[in-house]
Amino acid sequence: MSAQLSESSASGPARSYWGRLRRFTSSPPVAGGTNLCSAAALPLPSGSVHQSSGHERRVWRAFEVSFSCSALLLLIPLLLIIGIVLYSTSQRPIFYGHWRVGRNGRAFRCWKFRTMVPDAETRLQAILATNPKAAREWNEYGKLRDDPRVTSFGHFLRVSSLDELPQLFNVLRGEMTLIGPRPITADELTRYGASAQIYLDAKPGLTGPWQISGRSSLTFEERVNLDCAYLQSRTLMGDIIILCRTPAALLRHYDAA
Repeated sequence: MSAQLSESSASGPARSYWGRLRRFTSSPPVAGGTNLCSAAALPLPSGSVHQSSGHERRVWRAFEVSFSCSALLLLIPLLLIIGIVLYSTSQRPIFYGHWRVGRNGRAFRCWKFRTMVPDAETRLQAILATNPKAAREWNEYGKLRDDPRVTSFGHFLRVSSLDELPQLFNVLRGEMTLIGPRPITADELTRYGASAQIYLDAKPGLTGPWQISGRSSLTFEERVNLDCAYLQSRTLMGDIIILCRTPAALLRHYDAA
């Protein structure tokens, strides 16, 4: 299936989902402190998560295991090159496992290639304490656009999303899925308010609607709304469409970086 698969080529539930998603993302973000999946943002039942049938879940699980194994085998040369560059530039360890919240609230280490200096957390607290502009940006977006903690090679890995390739191991372990909401920390989950249970009812994804809908340009509230909209109307065909659109979205993001 082509990465340029358009909304018009989808049928039934998938077309309905993308149409509703397009209308939703053009609406203003919901103010903080409210239910981020309220009917005012999207005409979906609050707190209702679409559940796939047992057959669909088994088919999808078999597909994502096969996909992840094949991708890891094909990417061995690239993974080795990235690892060698990181090791040779003294960014050790080369992998970074950050604790994230998984399905039913179970914590897991979300693996990435290291892109920051070793004392990144300590530096972050110092930056937020001394730079009000950075503190506001962190509060609104959950990240810093020009993060001084990111190394030069780490910046390349981030804009190309190559730093996230180790998450294929999370998929194989069943901690993540190929398509799902963005993995978040426990602190970020508290900002979901009444919508937290919607996130906890699903596995976080390697890619998802945020990946093809603006990524770092979205505010935290917009990302929450996007994840909730997706989880409340997800379909197997919709997940396949997201997977096919991801490569083109990554290329657009890299070109714009």
